[in-house]
Amino acid sequence: MENIDLAIIVVYLIGIVALGIYTTRKTKMTSDNYFLAGRSLNWIVIGAALFASNISTIHLVGLAASGFEDGLVWGNFEWMASIVLIFLGLIFAPFYFKSRISTLPEFLEKRYGSSSRSFLAFMAIIGALFVHIGMSLYAGAIVFKSFFGIDVFVSILIISVITATYTILGGLKAVVVTETVQTVVLIVGAVILTIFAINELPEVGINSLADLKENIKPDQLSMLRSGDNAGNSGLSWYAIFLGYPILGLWYWCSDQTIVQRVLAAKSEDDAQKGPIFAGFLKILPVFIMVLPGVLGYVLFKDKITDSNETLPVLINELLPIGIKGIFAAALLSALMSTIAAALNSCSTLVAIDIAKRIKPSLSDKKQVQIGKYVAVVVMILAIAWSTQGGRFNSIFEAINKIAAALAPPIATVFLFGVFSKRGTKEASLVTLIFGFLLGIAAFSADFIPTLSEQPSIITDLWGIPFMMQAWWLFCICSVVYFTISYATPKPNIEQLKYTWDNPLQFLTNKEFTGLKDVRLYAGLLLVTIGILYFIFQ
Repeated sequence: MENIDLAIIVVYLIGIVALGIYTTRKTKMTSDNYFLAGRSLNWIVIGAALFASNISTIHLVGLAASGFEDGLVWGNFEWMASIVLIFLGLIFAPFYFKSRISTLPEFLEKRYGSSSRSFLAFMAIIGALFVHIGMSLYAGAIVFKSFFGIDVFVSILIISVITATYTILGGLKAVVVTETVQTVVLIVGAVILTIFAINELPEVGINSLADLKENIKPDQLSMLRSGDNAGNSGLSWYAIFLGYPILGLWYWCSDQTIVQRVLAAKSEDDAQKGPIFAGFLKILPVFIMVLPGVLGYVLFKDKITDSNETLPVLINELLPIGIKGIFAAALLSALMSTIAAALNSCSTLVAIDIAKRIKPSLSDKKQVQIGKYVAVVVMILAIAWSTQGGRFNSIFEAINKIAAALAPPIATVFLFGVFSKRGTKEASLVTLIFGFLLGIAAFSADFIPTLSEQPSIITDLWGIPFMMQAWWLFCICSVVYFTISYATPKPNIEQLKYTWDNPLQFLTNKEFTGLKDVRLYAGLLLVTIGILYFIFQ
């Protein structure tokens, strides 16, 4: 990199850390302020923070690599997320806000019991450590090795120290304020790269859409594929529509790292509109993150030997001096926002769901101290796990394979918790424990053989891709849930306050208020996604 690019990156790093600390300099660090930003967030900040927490370096690197390898089909993870965000806004957010919870495990305690709360807190920390932080660190290190030639482990340490600094000092408010800024930088950087890639097409003789289709792989511009054309990813249309909602119910509706922004809303309306706004933002990555990977195949397939190199090659080959620094700043934005969000959520889970319950008299000051210590420990463990990222074929696929193991039992107890009045505390606990063990077994059956370069058992030998694994695990967990529910006493009235009276009540429980009504924008988002699928089918 040239000196001007390095200067841009350094200034950006210093600016983000300073902003994160400055925004909370006069804030008294009570537990509510540290973990939930004083419950003061509006829907714009919530939506931007949801988007920034989700879009990590994994997305920028992984979606470009997936676009190069398989095409727009990986964009389904973005557009299906928009649909699941409607679930969060309309179905789950009203209960989350009214119950005034600080964590998602706390909601399970209100709906089921304390045992479910404890086990979900454990699962949430595992998810944050292995998915949000560990793989993000590895993805960031790979990119910065390409830019600066710095050793992967050294890069991981540098990134960890910088992000942990403002997260540990400033709490959630520092995280969401920096995330709002980072969302803008991230989108601008991705748009710039896409424009440069499109402008380069005439240089290789591509002047029309027809020319582009002739120079790409079959179905590389198709969002939906049949089972025969799903390729190595196994992303057939039915795997996407069956499997993704399971991953999405965990990630977008019940994962502390993501939903913590909704819990910090200043009003129920903000808690509902924030996810819908994030749903509109999630339309963009298909065009500014997956599509550049497809264009990278057309422009540089002779230079790219490993699909994970797609993004670094695009940056180095297309972007001029100065712009390259801006994009590197965008990569830092994605990386830091995801890690910061996960660190803060882990602090919240341990301080509130574990420490506070063990010792109810624990002061606010002590809770905040515990949260800071936890962030340091989690970061150290995540650094250790991140060094294993190279064992996966694709970074983006890796996080979703881990999610496919964790999501089914959590999706089961949350979904039926708000829709079934028969679900019991015993059913919730058994489903979480059984589903977790079954998921770990399924993940191990695929991951462990690859360590000795053997074919994975479930995916390769049995022919069940990870998305369908998530679906079948959900089906098994659902059977366990209802079997135990009908074999145990019914929930009490207090627990059923967090369950809809009928499946459509979330649409009919309030009078329509015109342009201010969140259901109007949810419907508009759903129609938009439907039109896009029709165009890109």
